[in-house]
Amino acid sequence: MVYQPAAGARDLLPLDVAQKRWIEERLQQVFHRWGYHRIITSTLERMDTLMAGEAIQRHKVIQLQNGQDEELGLRPELTASIARTVVTRMVDDIYPQRLYYNANVFRRNWERRHNRQQEYYQAGVELIGSGSLLANAEILTLVANCLEALGLDSWHLILGEAGITTSLLKAFPMNIRSQVRNAIANLDSVTLDTLSLTEELHQRAKMMLDLRGDSKDVLQKVSSLALDADQQEAVKNLKSLVELLESESKFSLILDLSLIQTIDYYTGIVFEIVSDINGQAQVLGSGGRYDQLLGLYHPQGKNIPGIGFELSIDDLYQILASSQQLPQSIPASNWLVVSTSENVDAAAFAYAQKLRDSTHLVRVEMDLGEKDTEAIRQYARDRSITQIAWINSDGTPTIEAVR
Repeated sequence: MVYQPAAGARDLLPLDVAQKRWIEERLQQVFHRWGYHRIITSTLERMDTLMAGEAIQRHKVIQLQNGQDEELGLRPELTASIARTVVTRMVDDIYPQRLYYNANVFRRNWERRHNRQQEYYQAGVELIGSGSLLANAEILTLVANCLEALGLDSWHLILGEAGITTSLLKAFPMNIRSQVRNAIANLDSVTLDTLSLTEELHQRAKMMLDLRGDSKDVLQKVSSLALDADQQEAVKNLKSLVELLESESKFSLILDLSLIQTIDYYTGIVFEIVSDINGQAQVLGSGGRYDQLLGLYHPQGKNIPGIGFELSIDDLYQILASSQQLPQSIPASNWLVVSTSENVDAAAFAYAQKLRDSTHLVRVEMDLGEKDTEAIRQYARDRSITQIAWINSDGTPTIEAVR
């Protein structure tokens, strides 16, 4: 029907926008304080850009076709787009690059459920050009600062390490490895029991399923395995990061080496930010390290390390809506300027502009000449406008405080 939005789409009314902006502005202030700069990438991307490094599953992309039969898709996330932009447009810039975004993303309603949402809003950052422990710590501390700025304190960080988990999976036969991975990712012990594995590999799979909880316990369990030199180094780096994070009292940390993101380009730490409000666990955002993704777009195939995260504006809104922190009304205008006769319309416009030219924001409305005096006063009361400027026949204003 022409009067309905497309399935999975929605309209944001002025109060919705004011509440969304409240969240975005507080996140943006944090990003600026940390030295991050906003980047805006194309809403449309070539499908080969989106699919590079298996960044997203094809069936989740809303696809379009242009006149040249080029496969295009609406971006389902921002990291791939930013990676492409950095290596093609910012190749001569100084690293590290600290970039942030605030954008809409689109994911196909592939479950075919009626009116399932297909447009989402995200804010996030990408730190490009450093693979250090301090870069990891910066991103995770930045997450904590963002949630603190929003007044959220009931949350925890689930931290995994894709490199360690992927290397531990190499012990399983190639033909069954993906099934083991999916079972671990979904905490599916029943499926693990049905797989054709040796007793040793069954025990290894169950152990990987249990690598979750207190950081000291998890690190002790994984360290007890027969690890090669690279795995030992990765565990050592993870331990150093955990110790650094736990020195900050603002972190509630769960170490989870069974955390495997569906996006395949992660090569190091991966994490989820989970809300604990009202005893309901809700994922508010996620991120991780991707040290080989940019090489897929680089003309010479050069790998540039990167790490980032995204926060769901939609999910943050749901959490904050119950706390009454969000604006409960749209901003009211400060002034209503009214012409008392047609021959002073120009003077009324000039006076309204004089008010708007203040060094601070002043909201000024013009009466459009379709109401009587009492209706004008009632309109001002209904809209919480505090002052009316009546422009007299000689062009001078008479100021009335609205009661």
